[in-house]
Amino acid sequence: MTAIVDPIKKIIRLFMQQIAKALNKLFGGKISPNFITVFGLLAHIPIVYFIAQGQLKIAGILLIIFGLFDTLDGELARLQNKESAYGQLLDSITDRIKEVMLYSGIAFYFVSEQMPDMAIFCTIACGGALLISYINAWGEATLKSSMHKEQKNKLFRGGILPFEVRITVLILGLLLLRIDISIFIIAVLGWVTVLQRLQNVLKSARTHA
Repeated sequence: MTAIVDPIKKIIRLFMQQIAKALNKLFGGKISPNFITVFGLLAHIPIVYFIAQGQLKIAGILLIIFGLFDTLDGELARLQNKESAYGQLLDSITDRIKEVMLYSGIAFYFVSEQMPDMAIFCTIACGGALLISYINAWGEATLKSSMHKEQKNKLFRGGILPFEVRITVLILGLLLLRIDISIFIIAVLGWVTVLQRLQNVLKSARTHA
C-alpha cells in the first residue's frame, strides 16, 4: 500500500506547493495557513449535508477539492516559515473532526436508506480512525527516543490505512455510489491499522524506553 500511496502523495504535494505559492503571491503573504485549515474544516459542512441528502457524487467531488486543503495548509506554512506546534495541533484536531463529521453524515444516510446495519459499521470505522491517530500521537509524545522525525513517521504513521488512504476510499465510494463498500473496508482495515501501529509503538517502547 505504501508503494502506491507515497508516489501519489508526492505528486499532490508538488501540485499544492504551486497552489500555495500562487495564493501567497495573490494575497501578499497575508493569508494564514491556519485560515486554510479552518476553512477546509468549514467546507466539510456542505459535504456532510450532501451525503445526508443522498447526493453522493456531489459530496465526492467536493471532498476531492477540499481534501487537498490538508496538504495546502502545510505547504503554505513551510513557504511562509510559519510551521508551529499550534498549527500542527490545529491541523490534527480538524482532521479528526472532519472524519467524525463524515462518518456521522454517512451513518445518517444509511439510516435514511433503511440500512441501519451499515450505520453500525460507520461507528466502528470512526472509532478505528480516532484510535489510529491517538496511537500515533501517544507514541510521538511519550516515547523518549533518539530517532529522527522521519523514522518516527515511518513507525507511528504507517499501516495499511492512514488518513489519506481512508479519505481516498471514501471518495471512491461516494463517486461510485458504493459508500457501503467503502465503509466496510475502512471498518475492517482501519482496525488492522490500529493493531499495526500499536505493535510498532509497543516494540519501540521496549527498545527505546
